[in-house]
Amino acid sequence: MEEDKNSQDGFPVFKGLQKPLEFMGIRGRFLTLAAVAIGVSFVGFIVFSIALGKLAGFIAMLVMAAVGLATIFVKQRGGLHSKKRAKGIYVYKNIRKTN
Repeated sequence: MEEDKNSQDGFPVFKGLQKPLEFMGIRGRFLTLAAVAIGVSFVGFIVFSIALGKLAGFIAMLVMAAVGLATIFVKQRGGLHSKKRAKGIYVYKNIRKTN
């Protein structure tokens, strides 16, 4: 018998799960950062609208959201798994205290 190409041991295999999650061009771990940026801009709207008025709050919200999303798109160009790599040798002494 010929097995189905999308099954393994009789269970369906969903091949799309290896791809990173993407929503409106924002991928993977940056989705969380985008949600935080939108949340911060909303809180900024509330604070600025109470302090200075609704127009100032709306402008502050737009500026905060734009800066947050622009930062995300710039960082996203580095890749999903970009991390700072230390270029040195670190020696950890006295990690565990002995009596």
